[in-house]
Amino acid sequence: MIYYLIFDFPLRIPVNTNAIDEAVRNFSIKYDVFFSKIRLSLGGFVNGIHSILNLIPWFVLILLVFIAGWKLSGKVSKGILYSALLFLIGAFGLWSLMNETLSIVIASVIISLALGFPLGILISTSDKANSIARPILDTMQTMPVFVYLIPALLFFGLGKPPAVIATTIYAIVPTIRLTSHGIRQIDKEVVEASIAFGSTKLQSLIKVQIPQALPTIMEGINQTIMMAMAMVVTTSMIGATGLGMEVLISVNRVEIGRGLVSGTAVVIIAVILDRITQGLVKGNEVKNNAK
Repeated sequence: MIYYLIFDFPLRIPVNTNAIDEAVRNFSIKYDVFFSKIRLSLGGFVNGIHSILNLIPWFVLILLVFIAGWKLSGKVSKGILYSALLFLIGAFGLWSLMNETLSIVIASVIISLALGFPLGILISTSDKANSIARPILDTMQTMPVFVYLIPALLFFGLGKPPAVIATTIYAIVPTIRLTSHGIRQIDKEVVEASIAFGSTKLQSLIKVQIPQALPTIMEGINQTIMMAMAMVVTTSMIGATGLGMEVLISVNRVEIGRGLVSGTAVVIIAVILDRITQGLVKGNEVKNNAK
């Protein structure tokens, strides 16, 4: 008895989870027309990106990766390595699945940037907004990723649209946080000098603060891309096709070879995207230091 009094928590608040589930289901049914329009729009957006990727011949994409790797790193060997890795995905027979995965990732990153960049700027201009946004962003970043799948599935059904929604919610945080951080860390004297020379606050933001904060903002974009890639396998659980689905099928069927090949392809794409965006970050830092 004494043991239970000491080690068992004495208070338990009953939470009616069934009532929460019911309320959310009723909400999704009531506004089904609204969610259906979003689902159709997102589906069209992802399919459009997928169609564009399918129009690019495989050798052209490999050549573009080679040029990007070479120019951004300054080393031909890096360009050859990245293009060889991309060639390997095609050789595995996963080129079309790679395009499906990339279409979801690209759509999610575009939406994350479109929403996250202005939100980051807004938060950077107000301490109060920053104090409100910080715990929300912390919660979004630390929430188990599977939790995002539940509302996405409930409101948008199965397939690519809910995958884009879940990925965007998970991946948008670095863009907001690092855009705000990058603008906030700029020397106040530089901002005051630009205003003293006749710039409005908007001109100072566009012509001084954002260019100065660009390396940090690019770092945020890099992190957003990486987090979007990290959701590839997770979103396959709600019907997102592509490489993530291949990994999921191999896990369900305990096919080690199939899982290893498709998992390697995911890693290759993540590495190439990371190195190319890191190259862009370093390029911006070099330009800023040269000014």
